[in-house]
This record gives sequence, structure tokens and C-alpha cells, in this order.
Amino acid sequence: MEFEPVKLNEFEELARKILLKKNYDFFRGGAEDEYTLSENIKAFQRILFRPRVLIDVSKIDMSTSLLGFKMAAPIMVAPTAFHKLAHHEGEVAVARAAAACNAIMVLSFSSNCTIEEVASSCDAVRFFQLYVIKQRDVSMKLVKRAESNGFKAIVLTVDRPRLGRREVGLKNKFVIPKFANLEGLLSVNVKSKGGSDLKALPSATLDDAVSWKDVEWLRSSTKLPILLKGILTAEDARKAVEAGVAGIIVSNHGARQLDYVPASISALEEVVRVVSGAVPIILDGGVRRGTDVFKALALGANAVMIGRPIIYGLAAKGEHGVKQVIEMLQNELELTMTLNGCPGLKDITRNHVQTENDRLRSML
Repeated sequence: MEFEPVKLNEFEELARKILLKKNYDFFRGGAEDEYTLSENIKAFQRILFRPRVLIDVSKIDMSTSLLGFKMAAPIMVAPTAFHKLAHHEGEVAVARAAAACNAIMVLSFSSNCTIEEVASSCDAVRFFQLYVIKQRDVSMKLVKRAESNGFKAIVLTVDRPRLGRREVGLKNKFVIPKFANLEGLLSVNVKSKGGSDLKALPSATLDDAVSWKDVEWLRSSTKLPILLKGILTAEDARKAVEAGVAGIIVSNHGARQLDYVPASISALEEVVRVVSGAVPIILDGGVRRGTDVFKALALGANAVMIGRPIIYGLAAKGEHGVKQVIEMLQNELELTMTLNGCPGLKDITRNHVQTENDRLRSML
């Protein structure tokens, strides 16, 4: 009899036992030395709380909204690829679980279930992740399909002009599954000589000439709000605001692209400072606890995205496992707010956390 998880990391252990090794490695792995993969977790652990006491916390309100869409808590489902490698129901199961928890799901460009299948699975607010590929007309067809199927925003991922070097996948000769949304639009039958298409297939589709002009092109081609995912610097955050995007997602792509970039949480504050409330900011990467959610909110994020834990919950228990993952984070966030003396999200401030930089400055 399998143990019942009491924290998110235990879903990963269940998933590791269930999944084929090459599939588990695909979900778990990061780029090159996996320094940033480890740092995404460790950076949260270096942030400490400064709790306030003797505050009425008999009622806790975690509800919020993003782009006018209500959520039970500031926790979203990040776009992650190929859910059917984890469970036969794939993204449809994740969509249903997210809907049950009143959480916004971002459907991956690289999903195993189509836009239409996910849209018809349940009523919920969903966003669609987009890559601008070499065939611009194909990217636009996907946008139009998302529009017509009720998706509420486009999440343009901008940190993958080429695929990062994911060495564990190369060792495993991992073969990328079919891109359900590209069938009939684009041939993706590319094989490399080494037996893995982790390098060959993306290079045949991704466009390393993508630029800020493509953001302008996309904005002029759809009425849906556009969020940029993959921003790590104040300079790019400023350009994003100037480009008229509706939101910014601070993300290092789950540490799967460029190794030795900062943890997402470490890059958050410089983005928050330059954006100065002009658009909402979402933190993606390394969130494993409700305490992590609180820390991101205290440093200026409006919400967080959850990636790998969703996959592990899906692998372990299907739709129910995903629901458990989201609810576990929501419950942990509620307790963290209670113990920090924050009855509502608006009560969470920068003064509630102490970062490593804060401690260094105090010693000067």
C-alpha cells in the first residue's frame, strides 16, 4: 500500500516509482549541470519570515484575480509538455483538476491533448502557451484556435530561441511525442542520428530570429491579452511593459534552458521594481510549499505558477492527484498567512520576509 503524501515532494517519489525512467528523467531534468535547477529550490530556502503577531487571523481570504479572472488563490498551473507521458488522460485530467480548484491553467504548446479537447473537458478560465515558430502562419492558426475555443489569454514564451542542452534526455535517447496541436499543420517527423530528437526536432521548428517585433505582430493579430514568459531582468521587463503586454512571468523555464541563470525568485525583485505595478507579475519556478507562495507574494508577485508538482501528482493519482497538489499548496498558503499575521493577500508585504541580501546589508 502506497503512503499518502503529506507534502508536494512526496508526489515526486510516487511518480518516480510509477513512470518509465526516461519519462521521469524528462520531467525532472534541467539544463547541463543543473545548477539552476537546484538553485530554484534552494533560493526559496534562504528567504526567512518576519511574522507579525496579535492580529485577528480568524478569517483568511486567499482569493484574487488576474486580468479580471477570479481565482481561489494566487496559484496557477504552468504550461508543461506531454502530460500523457505521465497519465493516459493527459492535459484533460489536469484541466478538470484545475477547474475544480478554481485555478487558471496554462495549456502547453507541446500538449498531448488538443486545444479543442481541453476546452470541451470542463468550464474554466484557461490561457494558451505559444511559441513563435518559423512558420508564422502556424503560430497564428493556433492563436485563432485558442480564441475560438474560449481561451482567455496568450502566454508567449520568449526564452527558447533554441532548445537548452538537456543532457539526461540525450543520454536516454528520449524521443519527443507528437505535438497534438500541430497535427495537420506542420510536419514534425524529424530524427537525429543519435536516436534522440531533443535537438533535431526543435531546431526544425523554433525560430532563433524571434524578436520584439514579433510581440508587436502578435498584439496586432489578436484581441487576447498577451503575457510574456521567460523574463529575468529589469531591462527586458521594461521593454515588455513598453511593448504593451498584459503581464510578465518571471521564469527560467524550470531551469531547462540556460544553466547558471538566477533562480526565478532571485530575479523577481528587480523585475517588480522596474514594472512598478504597471502589469501583473507571475513567478514561475521552484515553488514546492505554501511558504514559497507567500515569499513570492511578499517580494511583489501577484501569483505563482506550478509546473513539475502538477506532473508528479498526475502521474501518481491522475486527476485526483493534481487536485491534491493544488489543494495542498492552497492549504499551506492559508496556514502561512495565518502564522505571519496576514488575514488577506493585501496584508502580505515586503516587511514580512528577509532575504539573503537583506542580511548582508544589515552587516555593512
